[in-house]
Amino acid sequence: MPSIDFSVDTRDIKFVIFEQLQIEKSLLQLEKFADFDRDTLDVIIEGLVNFAVNELAPTNRDGDEKGAVYENGTVKVPDSFKLAYNTMREQGWLGLHHNPEWGGQGFPELFGNLMSELNTGANTSFSLLPLLNHGASHLIEAFGTEDQKQTYCTKMYTGEWGGTMCLTEPQAGSDVGSATTTATPNGDHYLIQGTKIFITNGEHNLTDNIIHAVLARVPGEPKGTRGISLFIVPKFHVNEDGSIGERNDVRCERIEHKMGIKASPTCVMSFGDNGQCKGYLLGTLNQGMKQMFQMMNEARLGVGIQGLANAAAAYMSALGYAQQRKQGSDPARGKDPNAPRAELIRHPDVRRMLMTMKAYVEGIRAMLYSTAVYVDLAKHHADPEKRAYYHALVELLTPVCKSYGSDMGFKVTELAVQTFGGYGFTQEYPVEQYLRDVKIASIYEGTNGIQALDLLMRKVAQGGGSRLELFGSFVADKLAEWKGHALSGLANDIQTYMQDLTNVTKDLLGAAQGGDVNHSMLNACNYLDMFGNVTSAFYLLEGAVIAHDKLQELYAANGVSTTEEQQAFLRKNSEAAFYHGKVRTAEFFNSNILVKNLSLSATVRNHDLSAMDILFLDEADIETASA
Repeated sequence: MPSIDFSVDTRDIKFVIFEQLQIEKSLLQLEKFADFDRDTLDVIIEGLVNFAVNELAPTNRDGDEKGAVYENGTVKVPDSFKLAYNTMREQGWLGLHHNPEWGGQGFPELFGNLMSELNTGANTSFSLLPLLNHGASHLIEAFGTEDQKQTYCTKMYTGEWGGTMCLTEPQAGSDVGSATTTATPNGDHYLIQGTKIFITNGEHNLTDNIIHAVLARVPGEPKGTRGISLFIVPKFHVNEDGSIGERNDVRCERIEHKMGIKASPTCVMSFGDNGQCKGYLLGTLNQGMKQMFQMMNEARLGVGIQGLANAAAAYMSALGYAQQRKQGSDPARGKDPNAPRAELIRHPDVRRMLMTMKAYVEGIRAMLYSTAVYVDLAKHHADPEKRAYYHALVELLTPVCKSYGSDMGFKVTELAVQTFGGYGFTQEYPVEQYLRDVKIASIYEGTNGIQALDLLMRKVAQGGGSRLELFGSFVADKLAEWKGHALSGLANDIQTYMQDLTNVTKDLLGAAQGGDVNHSMLNACNYLDMFGNVTSAFYLLEGAVIAHDKLQELYAANGVSTTEEQQAFLRKNSEAAFYHGKVRTAEFFNSNILVKNLSLSATVRNHDLSAMDILFLDEADIETASA
């Protein structure tokens, strides 16, 4: 029985990795990962689960209650975080999927994502430190000089030093091209001057040094994103022998007081107050945005994982509560005054909420894990055409993973609170914190509205729709394999909704090309939701087909044939019950969630522009003042 406190559905995790994705036949066949085997990966999974459940989860409430504390330019996190971080470093988890050349262990991207999912579910505030550290250090590995890699990656991959990415400025927000932070050449370095806001882990006391990846403009370079460059700015200078030197001219001015992730310091960072902030060019001048997008795309997949992680934790908690909490009489006994009190899970509406949570969690998990596999295939497949193929899939699915994962992740936490009833609204149980902690995921690393526009106007529209066509063919080929299968009806449903998605795509892009950009922009989020629903349904069905066939094998091996025998067998055989649940979850998703695409499609086709036509309160005065 799941715990009301943090617990992990290890069975579903292993199902997706080993049975659905069959990574032993895909990733482990690549030269990059040829040294790994199933036994090794099982040990890693169990180790990650053990760390998350036993070491990290107990720090979650402590972090929420105490938060990060700012005092005179320094930030302290709860002492429990220090113990967990040191344990994480000692057990080697921080470098799990990093390059062994610079101190990592070289596991597939999928296992880095798994680590992030488990750690985030256990403690979202804590998990943001390795997430940002991974992004910043990977940037240095990708674009830095050999000296820079040796100086920074070896320390960051082991967690001795931390990392951040510094993009946003007070006056610019998501408009990074409007950044005013400057980088003035000064011998072998640049002098950085400016202010960055919303910098996760910009200052803390968990690592000896913090390496900031800072976007800035060299004076005289082009305006907008074309003139942005990327700089390495360490909190402490690094001596030639690799030891830590004097403090750089970098200061945390304050931290934000937030709705959630309270123990993760969200900092306002000031660079060069005294004109002595040294930064070092990373890569080539004026390539900062191109370089940063590599880290942002990785971070966006990580944010999708945050949605999944909190959703999975909230679902497991709600499931455990519903199995234990008794309230109301047994629905099967009607109005019988002598009916015994029944567990919440026996009430139909509670089962509806639990099934909705389960369907979203398992669909998003399969989509995100699949995308992680595509990332490694895009990088390491021996065939260049295959690398290009999987790269196109990653490009297309990244905004969907980020937005759908975070939006539906929040929805699941909301349903978890509802399942608990009044107790869900109290701090006595963990679900209200999951809800608060996950909300930020739809906002940072590019709001979900921006992601939706990116999906429609860039990832789909560019290249004449080639990415969508490729994905459509990928899905169609799989669906064709399942014709004649017992679940072919679900496959037919998905084929119908995939065609509808194609038609809606033509409507939106046609309107944009015809000058009606408002129609396309108003409906970009509806489009992304449709895309996410179809994609989740597809990956759920892929798993359900496998589960159905294995369930039939179990029935046959145990002489189970009649409906009554099957029901009895499911109650005593956990593997059979698991596979049966995978099939029913796919059916539920198609019948209860995928069908919502009908209304989303109708909304798009209505071409309603009332949101653009209306004048909101005092909007006329604002327009006059701006003229």
